Amino acid sequence: MNILVCIKQVPDMESKFKVGGDGLWYDSADLAWRMNEYDEYAVEQAVQLKEKTGADLTVLCIGPERVKETMKKALAMGCDRGVHVADDASYRKDPFSIASIIAEFARSKNFDLIFTGMQSQDRGSAQVGVLAAEMLGLPSITTIVGFSFEEGKITVKRELEGGVKAKVTSPVPALVTCQLGLNTPRYPTLPNIMKAKKKELVSVAVSELLKSEAVQETKAVYFPEKKGGGLVLEGDAGDLADRLIKILKEKTAVLA
Repeated sequence: MNILVCIKQVPDMESKFKVGGDGLWYDSADLAWRMNEYDEYAVEQAVQLKEKTGADLTVLCIGPERVKETMKKALAMGCDRGVHVADDASYRKDPFSIASIIAEFARSKNFDLIFTGMQSQDRGSAQVGVLAAEMLGLPSITTIVGFSFEEGKITVKRELEGGVKAKVTSPVPALVTCQLGLNTPRYPTLPNIMKAKKKELVSVAVSELLKSEAVQETKAVYFPEKKGGGLVLEGDAGDLADRLIKILKEKTAVLA
């Protein structure tokens, strides 16, 4: 069995962010970096499946040189090898471009299962996994909070709105995106951290994999403007309705 897990390096969300000099993303200087939280669940599930089936497990990450440190954690958790897609401008690429890179890498590798996080903590598009699956012609199941593999089929639980869970079965090959609570990601032990240093970690230039131009372009990134507080209305429902209509007429052109 052949498995791929895709991860992303993101800043610690407790960091103090500021807009970068080009105005297109956050300034990466002086930030602490870590594995995207959703991807930790994807790595753990992939490692559990590897331990159960004896599968071969590859971890892929796109980004500058520094992402190799995050990849080493995935290797220490149990991945067999790492593939670093070297791209200093990965933050400028839209979800379609990132998915295209993943799909191009995976196309000839015959992966039985591909794991991704549900979304990244910094961009939060929740599109990369499903786009990659579409490009590869694979079924995709999103937002999984339960997983099992038996006799060439996966059975997962999906988290839906309102706390509802749906049970879905699919043959492999397939792609799944992982939600928080799917499992409990392991902490790499010191012996495994040492073993990870000897595991294969190769770099591939993004130009070898990206075959299409971005379909979206970021024009500017900025913090939301600070606005005044809300107005709380109290009293009888009939009076409140009249007061609300008066306020809307004064503040907006909604009822003009």
